[in-house]
Amino acid sequence: MSEENTTRIYTVNLAKAWDTPKYRRTDRVINIIKEFTRRHMQTNKVKIDQDLNRHIWSRGKKNPPRKIRLRMIKEDDDTVVVSSFIEEKGSELSEESVEVEEPKVQDEKKVEKVEKEPKVQDEKKVEKVEKEPKDNSK
Repeated sequence: MSEENTTRIYTVNLAKAWDTPKYRRTDRVINIIKEFTRRHMQTNKVKIDQDLNRHIWSRGKKNPPRKIRLRMIKEDDDTVVVSSFIEEKGSELSEESVEVEEPKVQDEKKVEKVEKEPKVQDEKKVEKVEKEPKDNSK
């Protein structure tokens, strides 16, 4: 009965933490995650990933997140490691296609602006410099 790393992804509602006093909310969120993991992965050995712990505590002890997306990985020795789940495949494709197209257009616009603006500024500066000495000589 050896299971190789079973992975599951859940969205956990953490609203029960708001039933506890403000100064214990984040502590309660950690306990909710552990209870949820024990129930769904059927084990008592639960470890919370360091990044997930930092994410939960990032807003302090009184204001934890209301919902969180979790990845639970059950290892051979019945230990479950809980970490935050971030969708990488869909977001990477859309970002790459946008990044490839935009820099070309932006570079062309920057080149045009750089060429036009200094000429206009130089002419204005030259006119101002010429006018000022004439006014001072009168």
